[in-house]
Amino acid sequence: MKLSIALCSLLLTGTLAASAADEPKEIPLWPNGAPGSEGKTAPERVERTATGSLKVYSIHSPTITPYLPAKERASGAAVVIMAGGGHRELNVSSEGYDVARWLSGRGVAAFVLKYRLAREPGSTYRWDVHAFADTQRAIRLVRSRANEWAVDPARVGVLGFSAGGELAALAAMRYDDLEGATDPVDRQSAKPAFQGLIYPGGPQRIVPTTNSPPAFMAVGFNDGTSAGLEHIK
Repeated sequence: MKLSIALCSLLLTGTLAASAADEPKEIPLWPNGAPGSEGKTAPERVERTATGSLKVYSIHSPTITPYLPAKERASGAAVVIMAGGGHRELNVSSEGYDVARWLSGRGVAAFVLKYRLAREPGSTYRWDVHAFADTQRAIRLVRSRANEWAVDPARVGVLGFSAGGELAALAAMRYDDLEGATDPVDRQSAKPAFQGLIYPGGPQRIVPTTNSPPAFMAVGFNDGTSAGLEHIK
C-alpha cells in the first residue's frame, strides 16, 4: 500500500522524469506472431510530443519490455504495466517506462506491455479480445520466466492507466487456465496476484467478486458517480 501511495504521489506531482538511458530490449509475446494479427505488416510508429513524451501507434506485434531490479534489491514482486491512450495510442513514457524505472529501482520487476489498439483509425482489433489476450499473455510470459527474472510467480500483478486500467481490471475479473496447452507459456496462470487501477477506463464495468485479487484504485475526487464508480464499495 505504501508503494502504491508513493507511486501515485509521484505521478500527480510529475516527478517521474524520463531517463536518457537506453531502453531494455523488447520481447515479443508470441515469437511466431500474435493470433488475430495475421497479414498485418504495417510498421509500428513512435512519435515524440513537444514535451518529450513518447506515443506509440500501429501495434501488430505486442511486446513486453522488462525493467529488472538489481539482484541485491529484488523483492520477487513483479508488475505488468499497461499505459493508457484511449485504445487509440499508447502513452508509453509517463504511464509506462517512467513508472517501470521507478518500480525497478525499488526492487519490483516491471514489464511494460505494448498491446494492440482497438480504437485506432482503421483498426480491426477489439480491446476485450485482442488487447485483453495481450494482457493475459504478458502475465503468463512473466510467470514462465520467473526463475530467469528472479520473480515469485505468486506475486505477479498488473498496473494499468486509463485504457490500460480497463485491461488490468478485466484481467482481474476474467481469467482462465488453459489446461492441456502445448505452449509452455500458455500453461501458466493468467490471474494477477494484485491489481493497480489508475483512473481506469470503463469503471462501470469493474465488478469485483470475492475471488478478485486485492486492488488499489486512484481516481480524481470528482470521478465518482459521473464516472460510474458508485457501485464499487
